[in-house]
Amino acid sequence: MNLNLNLWKEKFLDIFDTNMMHRADESNRRLHHTTLFNLDSLIVRRGQEFQVKITFNRPYKPAEDKFALEFVIGSSPQYSKGTYIPVFPTPDRQTSWAGRVLETSNNVVTMGITPAANCIVGKYHMYVAIVTPYGIRRTRRDDSRDLYILFNPWAADDEVFLDDETEREECVMTELGIIYHGSYDDIAERTWNYGQFNHGMLDACLYILDRCQMPITNRGDPVKVTRQASAMLNSRDDEGVLVGNWSGNYVDGVAPTSWTGSTDILLSYYRSRQPVAYAQCWVYAAVFNTFLRCLGIPSRVVTNFFSAHDNDGNLKTDIILDENGRIDRSRTRDSIWNYHCWNECYMARQDLPPGFGGWQVVDATPQETSDGLYRCGPASVQAIKHGQTCYPYDAPFVFAEVNSDVVFNVRSKDGTLEPVKVNRTHVGRVVLTKNPGDLTRRDITDQYKFPEGSPEERTVLEKAVKYGCKREQSNPSPADVELNMPTLEVTMGEDFELTLEFVNHSGETRTVDAYISGSVVYYTGVTSSEFLFRTPTELLDIEARTYMRHLVEQSNLNFIVTGKVEETEQIVSAMKVVTLLTDTSVSSLIPGHASLVWSEYFTPQRAGTSRMVAVLDCAALRQVYGEASVTIEP
Repeated sequence: MNLNLNLWKEKFLDIFDTNMMHRADESNRRLHHTTLFNLDSLIVRRGQEFQVKITFNRPYKPAEDKFALEFVIGSSPQYSKGTYIPVFPTPDRQTSWAGRVLETSNNVVTMGITPAANCIVGKYHMYVAIVTPYGIRRTRRDDSRDLYILFNPWAADDEVFLDDETEREECVMTELGIIYHGSYDDIAERTWNYGQFNHGMLDACLYILDRCQMPITNRGDPVKVTRQASAMLNSRDDEGVLVGNWSGNYVDGVAPTSWTGSTDILLSYYRSRQPVAYAQCWVYAAVFNTFLRCLGIPSRVVTNFFSAHDNDGNLKTDIILDENGRIDRSRTRDSIWNYHCWNECYMARQDLPPGFGGWQVVDATPQETSDGLYRCGPASVQAIKHGQTCYPYDAPFVFAEVNSDVVFNVRSKDGTLEPVKVNRTHVGRVVLTKNPGDLTRRDITDQYKFPEGSPEERTVLEKAVKYGCKREQSNPSPADVELNMPTLEVTMGEDFELTLEFVNHSGETRTVDAYISGSVVYYTGVTSSEFLFRTPTELLDIEARTYMRHLVEQSNLNFIVTGKVEETEQIVSAMKVVTLLTDTSVSSLIPGHASLVWSEYFTPQRAGTSRMVAVLDCAALRQVYGEASVTIEP
């Protein structure tokens, strides 16, 4: 009996062992740019060859032996759906995944496997199957033969191919980023640890697609993946990752300003299966950026300063005034965010005409629904710049965020509205992202819009209107009195002076009946409370006690001056957002000029240069940051 068994083993090919060559220091992960993943599995990118070693019971004989590597994904693998893929070693029998024998040495065969450049992205399992006279002999399922296949921005045939090594390094491999916030004339920076290679992050990101039951067959399409993830990063309608909160009350969660990275958020969602509280726009964008980079889709966080959120679906942000020129807050519904963060991801758009691939806007902040879910994009940046708002997805909404007009309307006693002033340059003042390879900012406004007032801009706006965007058509004559407010730098807790400059361009006497409103606002432009309303003089003394007790997070004061020129009945107006600086501590627990020492201990995961970020966050004082560059020796 033993003699017959030994003869059988010598005659027929059998499997002794498989080596996935999965270690970070082996060629697969080096060549596939996946060495940084803190995961003890094979991680490769589609459209690029990787290697597997199979040890048989005897030398492989190509003329006699038949075997295949079988790759499966999902619960019901099928060849017709691309979820079961056999890979053969001989050139006369190939499938969508190429296979070849690279080397044979005694009983060991090294196979090269090239997944299709459009294959499904996710977690696969590999079997080895051998044809014997008694049927197919197949390996049992073993976790050691699991592997992950990601998008590949290094492969020319992949839809996410990005032919710029500097951009690729920044938008796929870089783990630390800078997110811009504050106000247009006082831009601040927030360091964020995307942590896309940290332990557990890849599984957490793939779980997001599992949680929404995204069909496995759609997971190779970057357009469908990013659109689905845009909905799943917020929890408004699908129990997604993050709960939004702009109320200032975070007692049952974490204040958005307290987060410094994505790892805790995504791992918490993965482990608890519950949405994580709380987020605002930059947190949504930062975590979405982690998801995209982790799966191999080039991405970056973008900040639009003076970003319109238009409730009416047109290109107007309406400010309603009463007959005396005072703002009517009860009827002013639209808002202009001091800033708004979204993401851009890089991909071909085979669903659009040529020329509209490249950077695409995706936004996970739940603002408006799209096809029944709170999501936005992907919308082609090229389409937005050229007014092609007819192309999917959500281009009209993004176009309005950077191109809306601010329209001042006087409401008469009978309820009719008359436009009296149109500001066509306030919204979309500047669009910023981090510069690849360093810590400076990059102005990408010209990728979204042509210069204000240029012939190209007028053509684009006309095109957008043609495709259904509604724009203010009236063009009220500008007042011959100009009203200006200078830029201010104000430290929280200090008194300050606010100067109003009236410039008379008429050459005649002009009398202006004006009002100034000072409000504490959230960064979304929504008013928390009004602390000042009076007829102004040219120089106003603002006392700290008037605004301090009303402050909300991010400490923004919004001043709006409106008035009517008595001689011409023209409306004059000016708006200024002042972001208070936090150089002075106002906490009762930390006296002024005192020190508080706190120690934390941690173990670095790998050598190299990184940054440590610390944040002081409490209800009385938010957004106090500190950071330091750290070099970790091997």
